[in-house]
Amino acid sequence: MTPSRKSLLAVLLIAALGASGCSTLNKVNPFHGKGGPKEVATEGERISIVAADQKLEPAEALKGVDFALPLPQAMADWPLPGGTPEQSTGNLNAAPGLSVIWRKGFGMASKAGQLITAPPVAAGGKVFVMDAQATVSAHDAQSGATVWRINMRPNDNKRDREGFGGGLAYADGKLYMTSGFRLVAQIDAATGRVGWRARTEQPIHGAPTVFGGRVMAVALDNTLMTFDAATGAPGWTYQALSESARILSSSSPAVSGDTVVASFGSGELVALRTANGNDLWNEALSRASRTSALSEIRDIAGRPVIYQGDVFAVSHSGVFAATDLRTGQARWSLPVVGITSPLPEGDVVYVTAVDGRLICASRESGQIYWIRDLNAGYVAKKKGGFWFIGGKKVLKPIWSSPILVNNRLILVGSAGQLVALNAKTGEIERRVDLGAPALVGPIAAGDSIFVALDNAQLIALR
Repeated sequence: MTPSRKSLLAVLLIAALGASGCSTLNKVNPFHGKGGPKEVATEGERISIVAADQKLEPAEALKGVDFALPLPQAMADWPLPGGTPEQSTGNLNAAPGLSVIWRKGFGMASKAGQLITAPPVAAGGKVFVMDAQATVSAHDAQSGATVWRINMRPNDNKRDREGFGGGLAYADGKLYMTSGFRLVAQIDAATGRVGWRARTEQPIHGAPTVFGGRVMAVALDNTLMTFDAATGAPGWTYQALSESARILSSSSPAVSGDTVVASFGSGELVALRTANGNDLWNEALSRASRTSALSEIRDIAGRPVIYQGDVFAVSHSGVFAATDLRTGQARWSLPVVGITSPLPEGDVVYVTAVDGRLICASRESGQIYWIRDLNAGYVAKKKGGFWFIGGKKVLKPIWSSPILVNNRLILVGSAGQLVALNAKTGEIERRVDLGAPALVGPIAAGDSIFVALDNAQLIALR
C-alpha cells in the first residue's frame, strides 16, 4: 500500500478498514495516545431518523423525468472552504476543456501522521494552499508562481510533534488559517505577514468559516469556537456531545444571515445565533445498524450546506437528510453513509457515498433520480506477497464532494483521477489523470479549476 493510501485510511477511518469496533478504530488512529482528547461518549438514547428497511434505489416515478439546474455563471473568487458562507456555489462557468495548464509544488506531501486535508481557497488572483506541516503559500492563479510562503507550525509546541488538517479562509484582504497544531491565525493575503495568532486547547482538523467579523472553527473535542477576525480575541463557544470514536476530520460551519449551522463528530447538526451562540435547534443524524459496528461512528465530516431555506448534510452513521433551517425539522432522509459535502443545485441535490456511489435526489422529496457507481468495474488487487499469496489489498477509490461546472459534476478521487459527469444523466463524460491521489475536493475560480493533490502539488485546469 502506498504512503498516500495509508494517509487516506488514517484520516478517514472508514468502513473499508473492516474494523469491528471502536477499540480497533483507536488502534489505527495515528494520534492515539499522543495527546489527543480523552473523550467519553455521552450516554443517552439516540433515535434513528432513517427507517431500518429503507432502500437506496431510483424512484420509478422519476424515470425519464427532467429537472432544472441553474445556468452556468462565472465566479471570480472561492474565498471560503465551501465557496460561500452557505457552502453553495451554483453552476459555475470554468475550465471547459479540463486540460491541466500548470502544476506547482507547495511543500510537504502527505505521509503517516502528516496529511493534506485543507481545501484551497482563491481570491484576488491568488490561490492559497496549506501543506501537511502547516506551511501556507500563495500562488498566482494564472501561472502557479509562488507569491509568498510561511511556515505556521508553532516552534514552542513540544506536545504536538505530529499534526494535520485545519484549513484556510479569506475575507477582506486577510487569510485565516487553522491547524492541527492548535493554532488559529490571521495572515495578510498580499504579503504573507502574520497579523495575529491564537492558541487553542484542542487541534483543529477543519477549515474555518469567516463571516460578519468572526472566525468560526470546530475543534477535535466537538467545540465550535469563534474569534474576532480583526484581533483574534476569543468569542462565544458551543460544546457539542463528546465521542470516543470519530473520524479524524472536522467540517466547516455554514452561515446564512443570523444563523450558523455546524456539524460535529457526535452526529449532531446544530443551528446557533451568529451573534451570541444561542442554540436554535439540534438534530442528530444517527442510524444504528446491526450489521456494521462502524455505524456507531456518527461523525458528520463533510460541510453542511444551506440552500433555499434547507440544510443538507450526510453522516458516517448512514443518514443523508434535508432539514428546515428555521425549525430544525427533518424534511426527508436517505440511508447514505458519507463523509463529504452534499451539493444542492436547482431541483436536485447530489451526494457522494463512501462506497463510491454518486446519488442524485429530488431536493424537495428526497426521491432518487439516478445512482452512478464511480467504482464500477474496478478490480481490487493485492500488492506485495508471493504468487498472489499474502500482500495487502488495495481498496476501492474514495471520491470527493462534487462541484457543478458547466452542467457537469466534477469530482476527484484517491486513485488520482478527476471525473466529469453529465449532471442530468450521471453519465461519465471525461476522465483526467491527475498523477497523484486527491483527498480534497476541487474548487473553481475565474476560468480555472484547482486541485490540491496528496503529493503537495497544486494543479490548475482550464
